[in-house]
Amino acid sequence: MKKNKKIVIGILALSSFIYTCKVTQTALKRDADGKIIVNTNPSPAYLSPEESMKTIHLQKGYHLELVASEPMIHEPVAIVWDGNGRMYVAEMNTYMQDVDGTGEMKAVCSVKRLEDTNDDGKMDKSVIFIDNLVLPRMILTLDDRLLVNETNSNNIYSYRDTNGDGVADEKKQVFNNDAINTGNLEHQKSGLIWNIDNKIYVTVENARYSYENGQIKREFLPEGASGQWGLTHDDYGRLYFSAAGSETPALNFQQNPAYGRLDFKDQYNDEFQAVWPIISTPDVQGGVNRLRPDSTLNHFTGCTGQSVFRGTALPNDARGDLFICEPVGRLIRRAKVTNTAGKITLTNAYNKEEFIASTDMNFRPVNSVTGPDGSLYIVDMYRGIIQEGNWTKPGSFLRSKIVPRGLDKNIGRGRIYRVVYDGIKPDKKRPQMLNQPSSELVAYLEHPNGWWRDNAQKLLVVRGDKSVVPALKTLATTSANPLARIHALWTLNGLKSLDEPTLNQGLKDKDASVRKTAVWICDEKLREGNTSLLSMLATLKNDPSEDVRFQLALSLRYAKADQSKALLADVLAQNNNVPVLVESQKKYQSAIDAKAASERNAKLMAEADRKLVTEGGLIFKQLCATCHGADGKGVSIGGKDMPAPPLASSKDVTGDPQKLIKILLHGLSGPINAKTYPDVMPALGFNTNDYIASVLSYIRNDLGNKASTIKPADVKKVRDLHASRTKPWTITELESSK
Repeated sequence: MKKNKKIVIGILALSSFIYTCKVTQTALKRDADGKIIVNTNPSPAYLSPEESMKTIHLQKGYHLELVASEPMIHEPVAIVWDGNGRMYVAEMNTYMQDVDGTGEMKAVCSVKRLEDTNDDGKMDKSVIFIDNLVLPRMILTLDDRLLVNETNSNNIYSYRDTNGDGVADEKKQVFNNDAINTGNLEHQKSGLIWNIDNKIYVTVENARYSYENGQIKREFLPEGASGQWGLTHDDYGRLYFSAAGSETPALNFQQNPAYGRLDFKDQYNDEFQAVWPIISTPDVQGGVNRLRPDSTLNHFTGCTGQSVFRGTALPNDARGDLFICEPVGRLIRRAKVTNTAGKITLTNAYNKEEFIASTDMNFRPVNSVTGPDGSLYIVDMYRGIIQEGNWTKPGSFLRSKIVPRGLDKNIGRGRIYRVVYDGIKPDKKRPQMLNQPSSELVAYLEHPNGWWRDNAQKLLVVRGDKSVVPALKTLATTSANPLARIHALWTLNGLKSLDEPTLNQGLKDKDASVRKTAVWICDEKLREGNTSLLSMLATLKNDPSEDVRFQLALSLRYAKADQSKALLADVLAQNNNVPVLVESQKKYQSAIDAKAASERNAKLMAEADRKLVTEGGLIFKQLCATCHGADGKGVSIGGKDMPAPPLASSKDVTGDPQKLIKILLHGLSGPINAKTYPDVMPALGFNTNDYIASVLSYIRNDLGNKASTIKPADVKKVRDLHASRTKPWTITELESSK
C-alpha cells in the first residue's frame, strides 16, 4: 500500500463538526387523540449535524449524542471497535454519487480508524487506515488486525498497522475464493460477525467461517443463511437476519442456520410489519402501493442494520431488544423479543410509533451496534438516495421522486450517533485489551456489557493461549453469572480444551441457558461419531426447558452414530407437544425429501444439463430465495403479501422459456396474474449467459417443476434480439410478443 496516499486527518477541532451536547428537538405536533401529525411536505435540504439532530425524535427519556460526522467520515455503512476501543468505519464513498450510480465500482473507498484521545466519548482523531477499496461491505477486528471484504469479491484480507502510525502497512489474504460476485451490490453478503460459538457468520450464502492458525476456513451449510444487509446476535448466540428485498424485517431467528432455515408466519403479525414515519416518504421503490393516504411508508421495505442491545447505558428493559433500521422510512424500530416454549416472537415496543424517527429527508440509519461504553450506536449514511441504481433508472417510479427534490445531490456526508438515556452515563473506561495478558482477559467474560465479553472471548481464542484453561474451567463451573459460564464454555471449546467433565457440568447446570449451550457444544463431537456423551444427553430429553429439548433435537440431527439416531427418535417421540421442535423437524424432513427428488431427476439428465441445474441451485438459494422463498413457494411472514410470485409447481415457469429469459435479462414490472407485487423484478442481464441459463434451468427442474433446461446459446439469442431494450418487461408485452 502506498503510504504517501494515506492522509492523517489528525486531531481535529471538535467545534467544527462534533456536537455532543443534548439538543433540544422541535416538539412533535399531535392531534386530539395524541397521534403524531405527519409532516407531509418535508424539505430535502441538507442539514448540519446540529440541525439534523433537532429533527430526530426519540421516545421519552432518550436522546442522541453525535460521535462523529463529516468531514471526519463520509458515507459510513458499518463500524467495529478493536480491543483498545478504536473505531473502524467502512465507507462506501462511491455509492450512488448521482442518480445513475456513475463510477460506483471505482477502487477509491476507505476504512477509517477513529479514536477518542481524551476519553470524553467524542472521536477527535481520524486516520485513513485503508484506501483504494471497492465499496467495503464487511469488517471484523481480530486482535490488532482488521478483516475486510469488498463488494464483488469473495476474498478476505487482514490489515495491520505494524509501525504505530495508524495506517495499515501489512495486508495478508486470509481467505481465498477468486469467484467474482456479479449480483447487484444490494444482493451481496454482509455480516462477518464473530458469534458466541466462535463461528463467523454472513448473510446470503450457504456458509459460515472460522478462524484457524491465521486463516479463515469455510464450512458449508445445508441451506443459504438468507438475509441481506445486516446481521446480529443476542447474548446467547441467536442470530437475527433481515431482507429488504422481500420487505422482511427479521427472519431465520428460530434456530441457527447450521440446522437449516425456520420461520413461522406468526413470529410477528401485520401490526409489526407496519411502520410509522413522521414525514412523507415518497421515495420508496414499491411505489404508491407502499404509501398510506398521508403519504407515509405503510410497512417495512428497507429493513437493515439490526442489532440486539447488549449494553449497560440504556435501561434494563432495553437489554435483549432488537433494533431494526429502516432508512427509507427514516426511522428505527425497537422490537420486544418473547420466548414462548422455545418459539420466538417479536412485537413493536410502542403503539403505532417508533423508537427513533426523523423529519430530515436525508436521515438514513443503515446500521446499529452496542459499543464498548455500553451505548447503542447508530450509523447514519446521511444522504438523499438510499436505493441502488438498478431501481433508479430512467422511467422508474423512484427517479421521478428523487430528481425533482434534488435528493441525488445530497452525497458525501455521514454521522455516527450514540443513544443516551437521561440519568445513565456511558462507561468512559477505555478498553486496553490488546495490551493485556490473557490472564486478565478472562475476568471480562463476566462483564455486564456484551461487547467486553465478546471481545475478550474472541481475543483468547485468536491468541490460542492455553495457559488460561484452568481459570476458564473454574469460571465455567463456579461463576455466579450464567453468561460468564456460557462464555467460558465456548472459549474453552474454541481453544480445543473443553474436557468432558467440564462439559458434563454444563449439561447439569441449574440454568437452562447454560444447559442449552452445553448441548449445542456437543454438535461437533456428535457429528464425528462420538457416543460417550449420549448417556448424559439422554437425561435431557425430558428437561423442563423447551429450549434445551429443542437444542437437543437439533444437535442430534446430523449425528452419525446409530445410538445418536435412536436417541433423536426418542426425543422427537416424547416432545411432539413442542411446536417449534415439531415444525423444525418437519421442515428438515421436507428438505431431505426435496433433495432426494432433485437427485433422482438429476440422474435422468445429461451431464451438461445436470451441471446447469446444480450451479443454478446455488445462485437461486443465495439470491432468488430472498423474495421467492427457498422452496419456491414465496415468502410470507407476519401476514404480509408476498414480495414476489411463487415459482413452485408453476405453469409460468415450465412454459415459454423465452419469456423467462426476457424477464431475467431486463426485469419485470407491473401486475402478474392480476396480482400487484410491491417491487419490480430487477434486471440480471449484466450476468453471463451461463449464469442466466443455469438459474432458469434450476427453477424449471426443481421446486416441483419439470421442463427442458435452457442453454447459454438460448440466452444469447434472446439477448442479441433485444439488445437495445433498457426497461423492464410487463406481462402484457411478454404475452403479446409470444
